[in-house]
Amino acid sequence: MLLLGLSVVGLAQAQENGTSGRVAPAGTPVGEATESVAASNGPDVSQPFVVATREAPPFAMKDGNGEWTGLSIWLWERIAADLDIEYQLEETDLASMIEGVADGRYESSIAAMTITPSREQLVDFSHPFYSTGFGIAVERGGGSWISSLAAIFTWGFIQAVLALAALLAGIGVLFWLAERRANPDEFGGNPIKGIGSGFWFSAVTMTTVGYGDKAPRTIAGRVIALIWMFGAILIISTFTGMIASALTTNRLATTVEGPDDLAGVSVGSIGGSSSDEWLGNSRVSFMGYESVQSGLTALARGRMDAFVYDKPLLQYRIKNEFADDLEVLPGAYGRQDYGIALPQGSDLREPVNQALLNVIESEEWADRVFAALGALE
Repeated sequence: MLLLGLSVVGLAQAQENGTSGRVAPAGTPVGEATESVAASNGPDVSQPFVVATREAPPFAMKDGNGEWTGLSIWLWERIAADLDIEYQLEETDLASMIEGVADGRYESSIAAMTITPSREQLVDFSHPFYSTGFGIAVERGGGSWISSLAAIFTWGFIQAVLALAALLAGIGVLFWLAERRANPDEFGGNPIKGIGSGFWFSAVTMTTVGYGDKAPRTIAGRVIALIWMFGAILIISTFTGMIASALTTNRLATTVEGPDDLAGVSVGSIGGSSSDEWLGNSRVSFMGYESVQSGLTALARGRMDAFVYDKPLLQYRIKNEFADDLEVLPGAYGRQDYGIALPQGSDLREPVNQALLNVIESEEWADRVFAALGALE
């Protein structure tokens, strides 16, 4: 009876402490039973081992059937098999991958998650399984045609065009006044028709096209035409210089060759990511996007001059979806180490690290990385 009572006490203590129900057999002293339960700090096998992830091709990808694949997913499969862990993957966002592990919603998280000091304050990380840096994606062949047109058609340029149109109309009126009586076939008729003919003649004279359909016959008309020819040369030269200057300035302003050029152009990135921190530390403002896909789409449409994010993720997306429009600049900037997030103080950290090192040092891992990413510049 005494031993039965002690067993009941041990069971009550185990339930009160929220354990998975591991109870020492009857006849075990209470002290030993308590120590046995308290010593078990590993994952609760009675609860599902939930691993958080998110799409980050080629490290984590979900197909049309909802199945997860990718470098990180395959790596975790090998680790889980080695440690005999039964798990389930749950898709979430980047912030929840950290916060969920920290507050106990997830036992782990893995994708393409950079180890940073701020994240390390909330969770523990495994050894890095992939090291890289930030990449800068730009439009292939320089700035977009949209930005080039925007550089030309400034308000100042539009004002100049309107002034030129007014000048052409004024010259047209002069031709009409000088030629309407002596040359009614070409400049006669009602005022609107006659001034329109004068406008047309002044325009073709300025552009040196000279269709020959109209010509002044009076001395006054010919003097006006002669003066206008020389004046038009200066006007055309001025407009040519304005356009060339605008294009050159736009080219210099939007050409991105490295991080030092980012401060003067329009930049995009993923808000809340490690690239967010890197750009902030570099004093570069940027437009935030929810995904690499949406950011690169905006870049291809000319809505920005550069998109900054993890280089392997940029290269994979561009290679498979934007090869004709975008490119990633040579070189990687900053330092990024991808790791697996675990709860702080987790007993799994050392076993996971040992299994992880065994996998990433294998030839199969190297082959998979090369197949997915090729030789990164």
